[in-house]
Amino acid sequence: MTGIEQGMLIGGLMLLLLALRIHIGMAMLLAGSIGYIWIAGAAPWLNYLKTAAWARYSVYDLSVVPLFLLMGQFATHGGLSRALFQAGNAFIGHWRGGMAMAAIAACAGFGAICGSSLATAATMGQVALPELRKQKYSGRLATAAIAAGGTLGILIPPSVPLVIYAILTEQNIAKLFVAAFIPGLIAMTGYMLVVAIIARLDPAAAPAGNQADCSQRLGALVATWPVLLIFAVVIGGIYGGVFTPTEAASVGTLATGFVAWKSGGLDQKGFLSCMYGTAQATAMIFLILLGADIMNVFLALTQMPAELSTWVIGLDISPLLILFVIIGIYLALGCIMDSLSMLLLTIPIFFPIIMGGDYWGLDAESKAIWFGILALMTVEIGLITPPVGMNVYIISSMAKDTPMKETFIGIIPFLMSDITRIALIVFVPSIALFALKL
Repeated sequence: MTGIEQGMLIGGLMLLLLALRIHIGMAMLLAGSIGYIWIAGAAPWLNYLKTAAWARYSVYDLSVVPLFLLMGQFATHGGLSRALFQAGNAFIGHWRGGMAMAAIAACAGFGAICGSSLATAATMGQVALPELRKQKYSGRLATAAIAAGGTLGILIPPSVPLVIYAILTEQNIAKLFVAAFIPGLIAMTGYMLVVAIIARLDPAAAPAGNQADCSQRLGALVATWPVLLIFAVVIGGIYGGVFTPTEAASVGTLATGFVAWKSGGLDQKGFLSCMYGTAQATAMIFLILLGADIMNVFLALTQMPAELSTWVIGLDISPLLILFVIIGIYLALGCIMDSLSMLLLTIPIFFPIIMGGDYWGLDAESKAIWFGILALMTVEIGLITPPVGMNVYIISSMAKDTPMKETFIGIIPFLMSDITRIALIVFVPSIALFALKL
């Protein structure tokens, strides 16, 4: 049996475990362990296990993950999400569909200090959804706009999945953060255009709000200064070489915690809630990391990534076709798997294939960064596609009067915006790489 056949067989076992509702981290760990024992035996597997956790968790760069998660928890308790939404609403809420656009812009702003799509969707859902319903927005548009806007949490830097991608591919975290910024703004603009089009086609679904005066706008804008300052310090400090990513995450967490405490949202109960939420999310991510390590070691034993890469590169087909097949696989996996798991499982296989192809004459580093942004944009779509669509589940749990089916129907125009954006980045890589040259 070839390595590719062995890898596909164990991969099928992992998908079967997922179908049985076993957690993705445990599914990868179990399937990878069975494959490891099958090829190398039980003794080498036990010998690997005794150091696997230490080897993974002692990586210094991984410390940014709990720090960014804690920063998001502090931002949630500090009321920064509400300030962002109110500022956006003060400036564009009087437009038809303006309040939904403000919610999307607030999702992008909150993502700049959070790094988690699920946290962004949950937080902005609590803030914006009641206001949208009060303004008589349709349930379909209100829930879909917030669910789609929540995906900006992993695209607007800092981004936890982008950190994981950088570690897996040994790329510079700061450069990936900078490269994600312009695609993130394009994503936000695309979602806002979708809302504007829907508002024109169905005015009753997105009514216009009251126009704020200059003093109200100024007050709302001033209230967002902590977000702007924290983002500038974290991202500017990383890109300017003042901080390492870990140091920047520490500074950002401390600053966000101070803002949350100053606003009164970080009492003893709130602080413990932040610690618990961060610990829970970190444990889940680290379990997935460990499971992915076991699975990827098995794949390395089968030589599947190398064999597959050699086979694909040897085919007489366009590298662009290969890229589109990979994007298609990501879109399909997004229906059954979360974004982080997809990256951990597929990057060791897909990355060598991409690096072996010629894409627009890009050098190795530019190609790695470009593909990282593409992969991130593609896996984020899984957060709003059925049947998993975690952002949709989160928003639907808050909007009891809107059937989940309605939200998924409302998501379709936003998915079209996502596909358009992916095609744009594929054919114009400079969009993602432009900021690196400044």
